[in-house]
Amino acid sequence: MKQKAYAAAGVDIDLGNKVKATLPQLLARTHRREVLGKVGGFGGLFALDVKKYREPILVSSVDGVGTKLKIAFMMDKHDTIGADLVNHCVNDIAVLGAEPLFFLDYLGTGKLQPHVFTEIITGFARACAENNCALIGGETAQMPGFYQAGEYDVSGTIVGVVEKSRMLNGQKTIQRGDVVIGFASSGLHTNGYSLGRKIFFEQLGYQPKDKIPGLKKSIGAELLNEHISYGPLVQKLLKKFNQGGVAASRKSAASKRSVRRSADAPLRAFAHITGGGFVDNLPRVLPKTLDVVIKKGSWDMLPIFRIITEKSGVPDEELYQVFNMGIGMVAIVAADKADGVLKFINAYRLRSSSAKDGQKHKAWIVGEVVKGQGEARVV
Repeated sequence: MKQKAYAAAGVDIDLGNKVKATLPQLLARTHRREVLGKVGGFGGLFALDVKKYREPILVSSVDGVGTKLKIAFMMDKHDTIGADLVNHCVNDIAVLGAEPLFFLDYLGTGKLQPHVFTEIITGFARACAENNCALIGGETAQMPGFYQAGEYDVSGTIVGVVEKSRMLNGQKTIQRGDVVIGFASSGLHTNGYSLGRKIFFEQLGYQPKDKIPGLKKSIGAELLNEHISYGPLVQKLLKKFNQGGVAASRKSAASKRSVRRSADAPLRAFAHITGGGFVDNLPRVLPKTLDVVIKKGSWDMLPIFRIITEKSGVPDEELYQVFNMGIGMVAIVAADKADGVLKFINAYRLRSSSAKDGQKHKAWIVGEVVKGQGEARVV
């Protein structure tokens, strides 16, 4: 049978349709009752149950996974990339107190490779299911000549919801003397890979499958560790520790009174430690009159960050602005509730099929809020 002209030009529509035919089965585990229609329509449909909320606020975010993709290409391992993207987006809206509703993905590639497509979508679906988030649509674009052979790019958009009275706003609630609790990361997550690749593969001369003393896996496998989702944990924390403040604020008719009472809730704010590290992410939730001081050595640094610190030659000041350095999320908490919050986090099990059986979150008190001008300092 003669090859179609478009396929000869590099875009195989028939192959794309064949691969996409597996989507309903892959996405079935992400279904929520609010999802309408079927996969493959011109738009994803989601019927928000407004009866559950007094004043629902939709929260959205869009992101990619950056040059971590280069590691996936090197290792020819793609199932974790989809989960990375979902979990990153979940964390971005979790800091506002939002729970995820649905997710949409974009995949662009030069030539569609069925096994790569299936691995990526499987990662999307797995992470969406673990975060109770519906995967309701996406786009796969074949663009020959645009990407290097064997390469692709992915991005994702998430939409979540939060009750207006429960929405976190650290700029109004953070107080001097509050404590900063850091949640352990699994590694670089999805940021700092351009520098990380330069350090390990150019400066130190390692190959992706090399074993490095101090690491349990090859450096390539270590760099592919999944970005942890803190979303389910954040929701549990808010339900347990902020419920009193939330209830009070919901009953308040006056907005000023609502803000004042919500400020009494012990969980003041969360910050996702992504690109920019502590230095650039914490100021996003701080009042202009307060600083956060992060104390080095107050948490157990992952081996990969110890290697970077000891062998890269990059000053600490820059490392703590590029990498998460082992802390993927922070919570700013009223000092008198910090021990209880810390105990709760350390008892909470990771909700990921990539985590070891029984593996729990780890967290430490890593800093404090002091008088200042809206900055974060690492000392």
